[in-house]
Amino acid sequence: MTEDKEPFLSRWSRLKIDAREAPRDLPAEPPAAPPAKADESPAPLPKVEELTPESDFRPFMDAKVEPGTRREALKKLFADPHFNVPDPFEAYSEDYTKGEPIPLEMLKTLNQARRLLFDDAETKAAQAGADQPAQPPQETTDGAGKQDA
Repeated sequence: MTEDKEPFLSRWSRLKIDAREAPRDLPAEPPAAPPAKADESPAPLPKVEELTPESDFRPFMDAKVEPGTRREALKKLFADPHFNVPDPFEAYSEDYTKGEPIPLEMLKTLNQARRLLFDDAETKAAQAGADQPAQPPQETTDGAGKQDA
């Protein structure tokens, strides 16, 4: 660094101290909303029981409305079957608990299911039938074909 330039950290520290010591010129209070006229009263809200999905729900979204009333109006709106349809493109919106059961014949062919679900006797019988190779037929000879050693 050259001698005529102030080092970075020294300059940063000096500016930080100067900023603390200098009086702050804060902007004036933000302009307040114009006061409501005395003759302007909020529009009366319709009764929640009389609301339909076609009703205007915007008055219930005003900040001056009690949260309980707003919640009741929204419950009334979203109770409509139109909003009760799952999104077909949502990955996990389907009910996978209502699948077709695996047929018993196919279930018996699965090794894991065979071990866990079926009796040992039934399993051994199924394995014995599958494990035994086909036996060639026995030839009956009267000894004429034997050679003497």
